[in-house]
Amino acid sequence: MATDPYTREKELEREIALTVERGLPGVEVLAVELLSPSRFCVYLDRREGVDLALCERVTRLLDDYRNRYTVDVSSPGPERPLRKPDHFRRAEGSRVQIRTRDEGGSHRVRGELLQADDRGVTVATGERELLIPYETIVRANVIDDGRKEP
Repeated sequence: MATDPYTREKELEREIALTVERGLPGVEVLAVELLSPSRFCVYLDRREGVDLALCERVTRLLDDYRNRYTVDVSSPGPERPLRKPDHFRRAEGSRVQIRTRDEGGSHRVRGELLQADDRGVTVATGERELLIPYETIVRANVIDDGRKEP
């Protein structure tokens, strides 16, 4: 088991996405966030929306994890997590918060997501535009600014 929480979070996300997406076609695991060493939250999405019944079904699919963890299952909400290039592409034009980590340490960036491609994202922070490679992103989410989607 990995000692770095972000590495463990990514491992859990891969494992859980396989289990859930195979067991419930049409359901996407957007993210898994390790809330503590013994608790994580799974964020789901599907075309028809996420309801309590779906959350219960996913929780049952994850029974093996419930021996070691407290498992929360949730809809993404207005501040949906961003983990995959496709998630970032769908959020272009939105305000985002991104946490990065590299040899220089950890950083937080807030701004407008201008572009997402296969290598990384470009974020306008007001005074400048930053190119952020995916491999440095440990967490990211949309910032709910109260605007309605079209």
